[in-house]
Amino acid sequence: MKSLEIVGFKRANLGKKDAKAVRLDSYVPCVLYGGAEQVHFSVPAILFRELLYTPEVHIVDLNIEGTMYRAIVQDSQFHPVNEMLLHVDFLELQEGKEVKMEVPVKYVGVSPGVLAGGKLVSKLRKIKVKASPENLPDSVEVDISDLALGKSIKVSAVEAKGYTILSSPQAPIATVAIPRALKGTLNADK
Repeated sequence: MKSLEIVGFKRANLGKKDAKAVRLDSYVPCVLYGGAEQVHFSVPAILFRELLYTPEVHIVDLNIEGTMYRAIVQDSQFHPVNEMLLHVDFLELQEGKEVKMEVPVKYVGVSPGVLAGGKLVSKLRKIKVKASPENLPDSVEVDISDLALGKSIKVSAVEAKGYTILSSPQAPIATVAIPRALKGTLNADK
């Protein structure tokens, strides 16, 4: 899994008023938990561009005033109107301790349904997995080479390698939709 370094500064004052002041300085209030103690800190908002505004997942190397932590993003909160980043929660990674994380889906192979004129419709962009930090995958590979027109592939068809899939096994990942023009020709053949 890819890693990314983020430099943060400890926060002395906590609370709504102080968090608002931190945001006005173009910093994002953050918290790191899962370790020995919670660490409250702030990070320049620009550093989150490569971490949050991408479909990829990263392990974060947090440098908080010289102390290094390995973590993953557990949650991020955005303003409902202006989409400004308000808060980020990090979960500290510990050796041997499993973590839950949503990992992007990556399609492998060519679908015969798409070659016949169908459209691949992605239903799930991410699948929730549980794994130890060293086994966390970059993405979950889904083989669509058997996907025919009008058919779908479910989470239960995905093979887990070194991790456990927590998403519902009956949830569809992708479907090959039949376009309206193709439906007419399929009905005429019958």
